[in-house]
Amino acid sequence: MLELFTLTRRSRRTSLALSLAAAGLLALPAAFAQSWPTAKPITLVVGYPAGGSVDLVARIVAEPLSKRLGTPVVVENVGGAGGTIGAQKVVNAAPDGHTLLLGSGSEISIARLFNTAVKYNGETDLTPIGLVGITPMVFVAGPKAGVTTLEEALAKSRREPNKLNFASSGIGTPLHVSGELINMLAGTSFRHVPYRGAAQMVQDVLGGNVEFSVFVLSSALPHIETGKMTALGVTTPTRSRAAPQIPALAENPRLKGYDMNVWFGLFGPAKLPPAMTARLNKELNEILREQEVWQKLQKAGISNDGGTPQALTSFIKAETQRVRSVVNKAVATGSAS
Repeated sequence: MLELFTLTRRSRRTSLALSLAAAGLLALPAAFAQSWPTAKPITLVVGYPAGGSVDLVARIVAEPLSKRLGTPVVVENVGGAGGTIGAQKVVNAAPDGHTLLLGSGSEISIARLFNTAVKYNGETDLTPIGLVGITPMVFVAGPKAGVTTLEEALAKSRREPNKLNFASSGIGTPLHVSGELINMLAGTSFRHVPYRGAAQMVQDVLGGNVEFSVFVLSSALPHIETGKMTALGVTTPTRSRAAPQIPALAENPRLKGYDMNVWFGLFGPAKLPPAMTARLNKELNEILREQEVWQKLQKAGISNDGGTPQALTSFIKAETQRVRSVVNKAVATGSAS
C-alpha cells in the first residue's frame, strides 16, 4: 500500500511538472511577441523588381512602419515567377516578425491556379495582417500598335487573329488574367507575353516590340500623360479618380461587366503570433490614415482600405473565386503561357 501511495505521489509530481513545462512553452510565443520588435531590421519582401506597383506600395508603407515600430524596415525585391519566389521566401521564414510580405493577388492566390509548380498555398501558408489598398489596371497600346481607341484594338485583333501581343508582369498575375478576360468577352486573340516586372515591359511597349500591354495604373500613368502610350481603358467597372479621362473597359458593349483589379496586402509567415499580427494590423491601419501616405496612394490611383486580418482573409477568398473561371478558361484554351 505504501508503495502504491509513493507511486501515485510521484506520478502527481511528474504530471504537475509536465503541466508547468507545457504552460511555460505556451507562454513563450506571447512573451516573445511582447519583446518584439527588437533592434534587428524587419525585411519587407516584394516579389517583383524595383519600380513596379507592389514595390511602390511597399516603399510608401515601409518608412512610416519603421517609425512606428522603432526599428528599420528594409524593402527587399525578390523578383520572378509572378511574385511567387518572393512569397515562398516569406512562407519559409521563421514567424518571428522580422520577415514580412507586401503581396498582391498574383502570388497569394492566382498563380497557383495557373502553375502546379507553386507548392505553397497563400491562403493557409501565410498570416494575413491587413489590406493596404486596391487599384485598377489599364489596357494600353504602344506607339506602333496603330490604334487610338479600344474598339480599333479589338477590331484589329479580330482581323489579325493570334498576331497581336499583350504584355503582363508574368503568368498568373492579375495583369495576365485581365488580358485573357478581354479575349474571353470580346472574342479577340491577343497573345500573352509574360515579363518579370514592369520596367522591361515599359521598354518593350515603348520600343514597339509588343503592341499592347496591361499595366497597373500607377506604372503606366507617366507614359500615358506624356503621350508615349495610349490608354484604351481601365479594368474597374467605373473610371478611376486618378485618371477620369480614361474610359472604363466596361463602357464598351463587348466588355460589359468587365471588372478586374490589383490589390495589395501585408502578410507574415504562417503561425505569426497573434500579438504581433494585432500590433502590425494596428500600425498599418494608423499608417493608412496618415495624410502623406493617403496622398501618395491616391496619386497612384490606389485606395487606402485597411481593415482586420479576418476581413482580408474573406476578401482573398472572394477575389480568388471571382477570377477562377477566367483562369480555367485560359488554361483550357492553352493561353496560360
